Amino acid sequence: MKILFFGDIVGKISRSAISKVLPELKKKHQPDLILANAENLAHGKGVTEKTLQEMMEAGISAFTSGNHFYKKEDLSGKKFPLVRPANYPVGVPGREYLKIEITPRQARGKIKNVYIFNFMGRVFIREDFDCPFRKFDELYKLLKIKKNDILIIDFHAEATSEKNAFGFYADGRASVVLGTHTHIPTADEKILPNGTGYITDVGMVGPADSVLGVKKEIIIETFLTQMNKAHDIPEKGEVVVNAVLVNIDNKTGRCNDIKRVSKNILIK
Repeated sequence: MKILFFGDIVGKISRSAISKVLPELKKKHQPDLILANAENLAHGKGVTEKTLQEMMEAGISAFTSGNHFYKKEDLSGKKFPLVRPANYPVGVPGREYLKIEITPRQARGKIKNVYIFNFMGRVFIREDFDCPFRKFDELYKLLKIKKNDILIIDFHAEATSEKNAFGFYADGRASVVLGTHTHIPTADEKILPNGTGYITDVGMVGPADSVLGVKKEIIIETFLTQMNKAHDIPEKGEVVVNAVLVNIDNKTGRCNDIKRVSKNILIK
């Protein structure tokens, strides 16, 4: 099974880039499932019904999120394929996981269970999230996930050490652990000893001439003055599209290959 996963999609300019580039990537890589982190869809912070619908029409099947998923609208009552970080405290709206049944091209008609988990890291972000390691154990046991099921994890975290540790912790149980949140792609994609694919950060779909997707002038001024200013996203220009293509063995649920996909798109 081939899975194409896009890093954090930042604002309207990046949604336009996805709509423009996805047909080409689908033709080239022929993924069975297309996923993306959506926590920055709506002008850089949060998700809305309209922006999710736009990306679904572009061809993305399901979405993970992060610490900004609740900033715009409460979509918990809507039937969108959107998962929130499962280690938010009990009672926070939203799905803790997604389960999708699909038939990969090379599975000879056999239906595969695909589980999608999302967790927040705690280092340098907020320490009042529940433990992502223990929450993973809880969900894995609750759902009775089998070794040959496909389990995709988006670990949304700041610290590379925490992401690395979680990757090894999930090794042999998850099919792939994909780091998000920093918007900067890392060059450490690999298959861990027990067959789990891993990358510390996928990167972003966002303006190239920016700081993590935000107009660079705003961020530079913040560093110079230590005064927070409202973030704004460029409306046109070059967009960097960061993603990973993961190939998972249908029989074992383990990762055969993981590689970075990167492309720049001009939005006028």
